[in-house]
Amino acid sequence: MKYIVGLLFGIFTSYTSLACQCPLSTLNEKEIAKYEIIFRGSVKSIKLNKLNSEAIFTVAELYKGVIAQDFKIYFNDDDPCKLELRVGDEWIIYANYFQVNNAKLDYCSRSRFYIRNIKEDFFTETTGISFDEELRYLQSNLGLHKLLKKDLNNVENRNIIPNTNQLITTLFCSILGVIGFYIIVNRLFKKHK
Repeated sequence: MKYIVGLLFGIFTSYTSLACQCPLSTLNEKEIAKYEIIFRGSVKSIKLNKLNSEAIFTVAELYKGVIAQDFKIYFNDDDPCKLELRVGDEWIIYANYFQVNNAKLDYCSRSRFYIRNIKEDFFTETTGISFDEELRYLQSNLGLHKLLKKDLNNVENRNIIPNTNQLITTLFCSILGVIGFYIIVNRLFKKHK
């Protein structure tokens, strides 16, 4: 009985310890092709909301994608395998679009943050390339892209209810358009009879 309990405990602990491991990948064209957005930036703000937590990044250099200077990335804060985002940290982000003007951060992406002490940089150990070497690779192979001046999906003018004058004017113009269309179609049919 002790043997079975020990075996089950061993299986369970090894499963949970391996749960947050991702396959190792080397930085090359094939790896870069997996992502729609690649940039270097720092975390401006974080809003935690469990599955739909969001971080706003201030983009310093854009290597791939079409994004604005302030870019929103969603992440799952409830996930035990999550990247720890902190305001002010500098990151290289690899992500794919989630909606028009934001992305979803995946734990197993190549995304990494800057660690000042090279000896403590576990990303270098797992990827075989330092933060600075990765930046140089992206700059030389992808080049720098221009950021959008304004956000693509500007929502400030959406769903505004028109005031009474606008509503009456719109209805009046619509009615005149329908009457005009009716008159033109009626005249065309009278000529062909």
